[in-house]
Amino acid sequence: MNLKNILPFLLSVFVGILLFAWVYNIVGWEEIKNVFITFNINHGLIIFGLTLLIALMGSWRWQEILKGENVKLSFFDVFYPYLAGFSIIFLAPILVLAGEILRAVILKEKNLVSWSKSTVSIIIDRVLEWTTNLIVIFLGVLFFLFKVGLPPQNLSLTFGAALFIFVGVFIFFYIKALKKESIVKIFSKAFNQNFDGEPEEIEKRIFHFFRIKNKLMWQMFFLSFVRALVMYIRVWFLIIFLGTKIALLPALSVLSFSLLAVTIPIPAALGSHEAIQVFAFNSFGLNISSATAFALIIRASETILALIGLIILFKLWGFLFKNNFLNKIEKLTKK
Repeated sequence: MNLKNILPFLLSVFVGILLFAWVYNIVGWEEIKNVFITFNINHGLIIFGLTLLIALMGSWRWQEILKGENVKLSFFDVFYPYLAGFSIIFLAPILVLAGEILRAVILKEKNLVSWSKSTVSIIIDRVLEWTTNLIVIFLGVLFFLFKVGLPPQNLSLTFGAALFIFVGVFIFFYIKALKKESIVKIFSKAFNQNFDGEPEEIEKRIFHFFRIKNKLMWQMFFLSFVRALVMYIRVWFLIIFLGTKIALLPALSVLSFSLLAVTIPIPAALGSHEAIQVFAFNSFGLNISSATAFALIIRASETILALIGLIILFKLWGFLFKNNFLNKIEKLTKK
């Protein structure tokens, strides 16, 4: 990580800490502690189990996409780099594409999967995930606007801008994919660079996947929505575990706001998740201390997975370093 990456990362951490401190100063630690009285170890195991299931389903989706690229790997050969990539995306989202690049590097070095096939599978996986997330966000926000109305101006500007950018990017992608019009050529002209060759071939294979007649695409969208359903069940269970009753549609809005918080590149959605959930819970007449406890528990369960991902990352990094080192020694001995 060079200085150009460190400064934005530290700034995002600082902003997250400020938001975190501001929210908890408003709510009060004593109130939050009282909410946790109803939450026990069994509840924690259920929430973590659902969090793990979400990760397993994401890895399964990636494995199936790889099969579509004629890459057949065992589930754990896919799950380990998936979890390692998740740790980077979760803990350092400001490092754009770092988690995805890491997944591609591991597949290439450990499983001898070509860059092009790794890249195609990872881009398809991320497009599927965020298309599903954006649909959930849209439905949740739509219900919220119908039931409650517009949020405060500062929240509207912050999260609305992030949502607008994401939606715009994905609409642009799908229009180009359906028309089979190259996006690579647009960037090639914009940056006056020649991207012919492998980038265009990767783009063609991605567009080929997102054909309306492609059965695998619809299967992966189905799996993505089932995964989103598990996320919804986790939200609903957790709110009940915290001693609060909530209807089905407000729970969908809570999930959509959780996904929306992730669009802000702050490590582990620190502070941003609390801020948006305090507003959501309060708007639905729920206890705002439950909102902060909700964000803390979701973050804790995902942090456990991220830490496991870091352990896997360090082990894989050791393998990659050793492998490259031995290859260099072998080349030197042959000279």
